[in-house]
Amino acid sequence: MLVTKKAPEFTATAVLPNNEIDENFSLYENFGENGTVLFFYPLDFTFVCPTEIIAFNKRLDEFKKRGINVIGVSIDSHFSHLAWKNTPVEKGGIGQVQYPLVADLTKSISKSFDVLIEDAGVALRGSFLIDTDGTIRHAVINDLPLGRNIDEMLRMVDAMLFTNKYGEVCAAGWEEGKEGMKPSPDGVAEYLSKHSEEL
Repeated sequence: MLVTKKAPEFTATAVLPNNEIDENFSLYENFGENGTVLFFYPLDFTFVCPTEIIAFNKRLDEFKKRGINVIGVSIDSHFSHLAWKNTPVEKGGIGQVQYPLVADLTKSISKSFDVLIEDAGVALRGSFLIDTDGTIRHAVINDLPLGRNIDEMLRMVDAMLFTNKYGEVCAAGWEEGKEGMKPSPDGVAEYLSKHSEEL
């Protein structure tokens, strides 16, 4: 369980948005102003994975607007990442996604984030929201057939930024623009008196 702990640092080879290869890509040196979303996927040239990678890319401006960088990781080589980027979407590729894809050939990164399926040698669909100080604030891990919801990660980014800014907590289903809750018995009573029907 990594939530509340510091994200394991790593340095690995990555394909950058402009298709350059960075052989010393560091997680902590590539944080956004307000943090990072690091996500793992099983393999290049597979089935559910391209839908998630493209979905992250389509929402990349929303993450950037919030000061959040997005980084993808799989156990494939940087050569495979690059080939997949250069495969058109209509032929099962991912196109020119504009965030880094990290090569975890040794599987050490997947292992350090506890998403590696040892027998299969691939990572589960792990998603980690990392605050600016490296603290993991949110994590969700899906089994291989279950695609993740990128809009839910954006909601969690909003919740983290809200709590960081105001010191209040976010109730079930909280979304940007909704009221927060003061973390006290009086705070929860006040919140529920106004919002219990919405839950």
